[in-house]
Amino acid sequence: MDTQTAKGHFIENIIKEDLAENKNNGRVATRFPPEPNGFLHIGHAKSICLNFKMARQFNGKCNLRFDDSNPAKEKQIYIDSIKSTVSWLGFDYNTPFYASNYFDALHDYAVELIKAGKAYVCSLSADEMREYRGTLTDPGQNSPYRDRSVEENLDLFGRMKAGEFDEGEHTLRAKIDMGSPNINMRDPVIYRVKKAPHPRTGDKWCIYPMYDFTHCISDALEGITHSLCSLEFEDHRPLYDWILDNITIPCHPQQIEFARMNINYTVLSKRKLQRLVSEKLVSGWDDPRLPTLEGMRRRGYTPAAIRNFCDVIGVSKKESRIDMGLLESCLRDDLNENAPRVMGVIRPLKVTLENYPDGRSETLEAMNHPKKPEAGKRDVSFSKHLYVEQDDFMEDPPKKFFRLGPGREVRLRAAYLVTCKEVIKNEAGEVVELICTYDPETRGGNAPDGRKVKGTIHWVNAQDCIDAQVRLYDRLFKDENPEKDGRDFVENLNPDSLEILEHAKLEKGLEKAEPEAVYQFERLGYFCLDSKESTPEKPVFNRTVTLRDTWAKVAKK
Repeated sequence: MDTQTAKGHFIENIIKEDLAENKNNGRVATRFPPEPNGFLHIGHAKSICLNFKMARQFNGKCNLRFDDSNPAKEKQIYIDSIKSTVSWLGFDYNTPFYASNYFDALHDYAVELIKAGKAYVCSLSADEMREYRGTLTDPGQNSPYRDRSVEENLDLFGRMKAGEFDEGEHTLRAKIDMGSPNINMRDPVIYRVKKAPHPRTGDKWCIYPMYDFTHCISDALEGITHSLCSLEFEDHRPLYDWILDNITIPCHPQQIEFARMNINYTVLSKRKLQRLVSEKLVSGWDDPRLPTLEGMRRRGYTPAAIRNFCDVIGVSKKESRIDMGLLESCLRDDLNENAPRVMGVIRPLKVTLENYPDGRSETLEAMNHPKKPEAGKRDVSFSKHLYVEQDDFMEDPPKKFFRLGPGREVRLRAAYLVTCKEVIKNEAGEVVELICTYDPETRGGNAPDGRKVKGTIHWVNAQDCIDAQVRLYDRLFKDENPEKDGRDFVENLNPDSLEILEHAKLEKGLEKAEPEAVYQFERLGYFCLDSKESTPEKPVFNRTVTLRDTWAKVAKK
């Protein structure tokens, strides 16, 4: 799956070689540089983990830097979310950096290029510029404005800065090579007029640097040694190097590319995620079905599970599609080890124990974690009236159905053995209540006479439980490749990605549940209190993940 070896992945090995040669005076400095124009997704987690872990491993530093050079799309809400998400994932970034801090320096470097005859103001329109650029097979043509004098370029650039021109009327372009086989080197735009207020600099600027110009200089100004980015920027590396080679800047970081993350049963394109949100196909950027880290956090994904997933998939130069089941497996591993156990009935069926004393209630003990005695026990109340899962009863069960049925005996977890005696139905013929008996000699679930009972089911006390809404989330798309056969990805949306159950009955202790704290509802899966829509009067619990990979069988068909 990756180029990970016993010696480490290829980026780790590059850094080790640089340190052995005392390159960068033995320093290691990386950065995670998101543009604050949206919410981070699981693909960004790979870059966050890689950059921060490399810095941590080699006693270096990793900067969180916002590449905020496009004021039309950037918002404070995204900046705040990114800060929170990086911290939530377990990484310290001290004071964040901003490309906007360098606007004065970036402007001065642009002027330096103009004075050196290596940048010029171009007056072609966007459409004309595309015509002059050429194609992947045909070279471009020089702009008719390419040979403007240094004096004229300085004058025009100054007037651009002063706000004399409309957007699109002029741009500043690097003068490189319109015949280059790399289209990114064909006199790329490095500054444009953008008359929009900036979230941090206000109305000070009406010209803004382009990403390729901003990014490399920001790296250099911060003393970054290893600029780690996804493989899509490989063709931009010659421009990264050209800019730094042609200005007077003391540091020249090394850009290294790695394969970005692709996961089946989802989409990671920001544009496609935006469409899902804007067309209200999901409830918002933090919808628990989305691969955004805000959505995953709300669903109950843990930072440890995400970090472990990024470690497991490794770092490589080759693009590949990762199985969603691997991400869910990492989550299950973490939750199985750490999530406390509780009992919740999400599709309740009433049970009355006809021989249990009226008005009596007792307190039983249940383990918080079956493999961790040190996690202790909790009190659960028991009475004459209970709820069990509808799926745990069949009126005419097959031989290997070891749950409740007429005349059948089961074990109630941490309680008693009970036997179904009577089935009560409504006018529609639906089972609405079971009349059972309990064996008072089997407290704790064991029969003193040694009789064997194969089935054990969960339950809650109908007279001492909380009512809750439970949301069963599943994969957002029904096909592992949502754009298979060139289809519009929204046509592949899974109609069963969300099921809402309004009348779940949960252990009383869950009224103290905190958002993002994940519990295993025994025999059902892992659930957490929704951080956005849950209220004390109406708690909402999201299913984080099932106990087993329910899609494994689907994949084999």
